[in-house]
Amino acid sequence: MGAAAQGRSPLALARGLVRTSRPRQWVKNVLVVAAPVAAGQFWSWHSAGRLAVVFGLFTAAAAAVYLVNDARDAAADRAHPVKRYRPVAAGVVPVPLAYGTGAALGLGAAGAAAVWCNGMTALALAAYLIMQLAYCVRLKHVLVVDLAVVAAGFLLRAMAGGIALNIPLSRWFLITTGFGALFMVAAKRYSEAVQLADAQGATRALLTQYTPGYLRFVWQSAAVVAVLGYCLWALESGGVAHGALLPWRQLSVVAFVLAVLRYAVFADRGTAGAPEDVVLRDRPLAVIGLVWAAMYGMAVADL
Repeated sequence: MGAAAQGRSPLALARGLVRTSRPRQWVKNVLVVAAPVAAGQFWSWHSAGRLAVVFGLFTAAAAAVYLVNDARDAAADRAHPVKRYRPVAAGVVPVPLAYGTGAALGLGAAGAAAVWCNGMTALALAAYLIMQLAYCVRLKHVLVVDLAVVAAGFLLRAMAGGIALNIPLSRWFLITTGFGALFMVAAKRYSEAVQLADAQGATRALLTQYTPGYLRFVWQSAAVVAVLGYCLWALESGGVAHGALLPWRQLSVVAFVLAVLRYAVFADRGTAGAPEDVVLRDRPLAVIGLVWAAMYGMAVADL
């Protein structure tokens, strides 16, 4: 009785809700700065403040989706060797509280976007919520569509930052971002399929319907399209910019391709199951990313 009471204490509930919102996944919402940085419209207090708001709203929306997802899957998660320790499955966070908090965060985020940003930002956030909730309820059980929906979540994040600042979005930016996201999503699924090939009941049911060969085909195809899209995006602006020493935007293609190739090493090994760990912990990839950022920054600044 004492343990149960302790597990339902306000502090335990708060911690459980935070854990359910997956703080490690919040780094994905940094994508909201992608379009403004690419357009060179990030470096002002107004832009930074607006993007901080968009980042917070997408963090709240993502937390809402995770809460609803864990509430729906609580019974199944209790039979999973790892997911049974999730706060909702473990009984630390009651299912009704998870649903209620998720609904409040989702509705609050959409409403705040309409008030603090603009109608199109609110529409993008609402589209994200609808797609991700549909994924939790049904679409995660539909082959191929599940990959597309998760990738679209990344794309909507990247679009939202530009929309919030009224920045026109290049078709090549959208193609590169969308297929780059699909590359990482498919690589994650491929890694899960490779690592859990002999543990049919220990992962999502849909994963057993994909073959590793098919998932490899998807992430390789997506990587090719992402690289092609970036090349066309970089070359679209022509040669050397006004007063620039070198064609930095075009040269950044080299760093971008190297980054994709480096990430593909982990995908090919089947160790890209946690994309955030690969991106944040691999030093060569981090160095390549910094080189790309420096090149693209010099292109934006016409140096």
